[in-house]
Amino acid sequence: WDKGLVYEGYRVLWYCWRCETPLSNTETKMDDSYRNRQDPAVTVAFTLDAPGTDLDGVKALAWTTTPWTVPSNLAMAVGPDIDYAVVESSAKPGQKFLLAEARLGAYARELGEDVADRVVKRLKGSELLGTKYTPPFDFFLGRENAHQVLAADYVTTEDGTGVVHIAPAFGEEDKLVTDAANIEVVNPVDKSGVFTSEVPPYEGMQVFDANPHIIKDLQAADLLIRRETYDHSYPHCWRCQNPLIQRAVSSWFVAVTQIRDRMVELNQQITWSPAHIKDGQFGKWLENARDWSISRNRFWGSPIPVWVSDDPAYPRTDVYGGLDDIERDFGVRPADMHRPFVDELTRPNPDDPTGLSTMRRVPEVLDCWFESGSMPFAQVHYPFENREWFEEHYPGDFIVEYNGQTRGWFYTLHVLATALFDRPSFRTVSAHGIVLGDDGLKMSKSLRNYPDVNEVFERDGSDAMRWFLMSSPILRGGDLIVTEAGIRDGVRQAVLPLWNAWYFLSLYAGAAGKTGASRTDSPHLLDRYILAKLHELTVDVTADLDVTDIAGACAKVRSFLEVLTNWYVRRSRQRFWDGQDDAIDTLHTVLEVLCRVAAPLLPLTTEVIWRGLTGERSVHLTDWPSDFDLPADAALVAAMDELREVASTSLSVRKTAKLRVRQPLASATVVVADSAALAPYADLLKDEINVREVVLTDLADGGESRVKRQLTVNARAAGPRLGKQVQQVIKASKSGDWSVAADGSVTCGAVALQTGEYSLDLVAAGGDHAEAIGMLRGGGFVVLDVELDADLLAEGIVRDVIRVVQQARKDADLDVSDRISVALSAPDAVWEAVDGRLELLKGETLALQVSRTETGTTTGTVGDGLTVAVKVSKV
Repeated sequence: WDKGLVYEGYRVLWYCWRCETPLSNTETKMDDSYRNRQDPAVTVAFTLDAPGTDLDGVKALAWTTTPWTVPSNLAMAVGPDIDYAVVESSAKPGQKFLLAEARLGAYARELGEDVADRVVKRLKGSELLGTKYTPPFDFFLGRENAHQVLAADYVTTEDGTGVVHIAPAFGEEDKLVTDAANIEVVNPVDKSGVFTSEVPPYEGMQVFDANPHIIKDLQAADLLIRRETYDHSYPHCWRCQNPLIQRAVSSWFVAVTQIRDRMVELNQQITWSPAHIKDGQFGKWLENARDWSISRNRFWGSPIPVWVSDDPAYPRTDVYGGLDDIERDFGVRPADMHRPFVDELTRPNPDDPTGLSTMRRVPEVLDCWFESGSMPFAQVHYPFENREWFEEHYPGDFIVEYNGQTRGWFYTLHVLATALFDRPSFRTVSAHGIVLGDDGLKMSKSLRNYPDVNEVFERDGSDAMRWFLMSSPILRGGDLIVTEAGIRDGVRQAVLPLWNAWYFLSLYAGAAGKTGASRTDSPHLLDRYILAKLHELTVDVTADLDVTDIAGACAKVRSFLEVLTNWYVRRSRQRFWDGQDDAIDTLHTVLEVLCRVAAPLLPLTTEVIWRGLTGERSVHLTDWPSDFDLPADAALVAAMDELREVASTSLSVRKTAKLRVRQPLASATVVVADSAALAPYADLLKDEINVREVVLTDLADGGESRVKRQLTVNARAAGPRLGKQVQQVIKASKSGDWSVAADGSVTCGAVALQTGEYSLDLVAAGGDHAEAIGMLRGGGFVVLDVELDADLLAEGIVRDVIRVVQQARKDADLDVSDRISVALSAPDAVWEAVDGRLELLKGETLALQVSRTETGTTTGTVGDGLTVAVKVSKV
């Protein structure tokens, strides 16, 4: 009030006739406020009154979805630049009708199929302005400036007739048009949405109930041209669920439009997650913000602290800022500031020399969203108390609610913060989506459309549920369907990999009789890599959590766990078997830091691991890790990540070629942009993809000559579009008559192909050996020599036997460090392969002796479908 940002106005607002109160624009944009609804739509004839012109007696057609507003008609509106036509109706002989020329075809049934040929006059909307007419009902005839054609820029020809009927008390834009024409508003609808005595035939009827009666009377007067049912999205009251109406009411407003530009500026100081909401959903809402109706005609709520004179002849308005001010003027200090007690405070109007008028509180209470927007200062009774605390703690560091609050709580907080303090109300905000049940509907206690939470906790653990929610699209503004399978994915993606890494460390460190220590000085390549990868994880997760991108943080932790368990631990297994201090200490360090990084995301799992790992009380009582404590090596990480991609692609090629991983191959050729970066890790790659030789080649050095691209036309997809041309295109693809443009578009036999009509594949360019090829995401490719000689086949058999022996160790419940003897029952071909490679078998299985036997306890398939049986015993 002191800043001139509060005023009382008479405006058309969405209004709940059941709650008997207006609603703000914010409230009508809440979730589920708009719902599909059927309403009657009518086209009504308004007879033009233009003596001495060819428009006199012509009936202008206006379309409306609110027939109940027609008795209150005070004007019609047209678009000044729209083309209108007067037609002689063949369906209604002797009558002429006016409507937008673009809408003639839409009314052929009512006006005659030849309506477009019966135009007798064409004119612009601007030529109609000021034309008088006779309204369908005479309740408000004779009103000054009323019942004339006005201009409105919102008139279109997309539907209706291009002529709009105006009842200014029931349309926000309509009232602006009639205000400009100095037409006084009439409002024959009371606070309950019931017609008053100003329209006698409908007095006492609720407006929606009056629709059929009004339509019937229009038809009886031969003014109803069309009646139809209109399906549209319509606002409902968020409290009582009843359909709203627009109604002119007196309301108190915050002049948001005066501070709108500043609100947009201050929004730039807020960190939003997801980031697009800042300039998108919230930013666009701010740019189009309108003055906020903050008064409600209700009993419960915070009374508006405004007293006004009850005599317009002696106007006065007093706005009170606290109990001291009220006590000063009224001589009492009220103990209860709510209705009805506060309404009893009255005093003589100081500006009335007669002493007859009285200052009375306005009856309205504040919009509850005004109260919610006041939360930051109201919760500590600022400015009456806690002034120092508030000024040190405002704005709030963090706020979270679902993304619909961009038009609710987030918005009202921002309005009041801008108006009162010229600063944002919060620094960082997380706007999440909606949780849906497994049926796709909003999660509901009554529907029980969600898994039983206690069962989920019992079976999967609360960390699995937490991970499922925090790693999902819901924390990036999307909606989330809760399913048991999705929750179990949290176990598979995060809980188990982390727990397995800890179990692996405790198992092998225990077997070696060692306790890990935190250090980062191991010279081993894999240790250096995982520590550098951990450095990147710490930096990235810190950055994500700083801007509340929790789903992003989860994705990075999940990716790191994949690297840790399926690369570092697996590739280092022999080192742990050997009890190497560098390996044990490095994994200990990684888990110690990882527990701190993942603690906000997996609080219970990390707590158990942390206590077992460090012996300390709680991971949640330690410090967040600093990236300065970890070695950074971007070049190593980039090279090793590329190597991992090469390995993954190679294994995929193996799978496609139906070559099991244990079957060694002769060679792999890796063609990349910079082969020198991978050269130091060639032996690691060779072991990972099980080949005897790795050849590294640069793309620029002719590596591309190893492969060629092959175009295959999808005749089924291309046929319907190309017709007979498809055979020409297929022939051209086989002869090599095709090309790929720089933008990726493909032309074959002079015919441009569309996506889905072809596939481009890499194939070997030729040679003596069978080859399988795979593309790398980062550019380049891998070529595997898939030709197998007798020596390769024999080694593959032995490696299969090793797998069966390891399973036998597990079945016998042997410790990982136990030495064993192996008895093998196998066909001659298998035994011959094993006998020639006994040292390989012994080294991989900790076997001290291997013998041949007739039976075994653990069976398995090796080579090309041969069966073996193994029995192991501890030595």
